[in-house]
This record gives sequence, structure tokens and C-alpha cells, in this order.
Amino acid sequence: MKLVTAIIKPFKLDDVRDALADMGVHGMTVTEVKGFGRQKGHTEMYRGAEYVVDFLPKLKLEVGVKENQVEGVIEAIMGAAQTGKIGDGKIFVTALEQVIRIRTGETDEVAL
Repeated sequence: MKLVTAIIKPFKLDDVRDALADMGVHGMTVTEVKGFGRQKGHTEMYRGAEYVVDFLPKLKLEVGVKENQVEGVIEAIMGAAQTGKIGDGKIFVTALEQVIRIRTGETDEVAL
């Protein structure tokens, strides 16, 4: 099992959710986060004063998947979240040692 974590632009959430649902992935956790990478923020004007926005709003998606779904999930996220511009985000894949469904006590792949 793997945990796929993706940092994406907020307006791409619906596209990514639909792409994952189309391939049979129906559960995910979404968190509003702020951060920066190479983009390093930008400047904005507010009431005539210019200020720097260092941390940009992003969404963090976390999806637990079976080993054989990882490549498909990565392709779905990339296809749906990519704009071709700086700041599209990143995808991280980490090992998922154990999953337990609290309601039923089911474990591992059955609990996904």
C-alpha cells in the first residue's frame, strides 16, 4: 500500500477528484495549506501599497491506494492538476504500513 500526497492549486480540486473517481478511487483527505517552492510567492497591491505574498494557498490531497493503483493515480493527478505554469505542485509517494477502518476494524487493503 502507498500514500500518495499531492500539493495542487486550489481551483484544480474538482478536476482531480473527478479524475480519481473515474479510476475507482473514491476516498481522499483534503487540507488547505500554504507554501512556496521555486515560485517564491508574488507581490500584490492593497489600497495602493505593494506587499509580498510569500506563502501561496495550496491544497494537500492524501490518498491511500493499493500498490497496483499508484501509477494510475499519479497519472490522473498530473493530468487533472497540470496547467503548465510554475506552481502546479508536487506529488509524493510514501509507503503505507498499516490501515485500520475504525468502524469495522478491517485492516490494510480491505480498509482502503
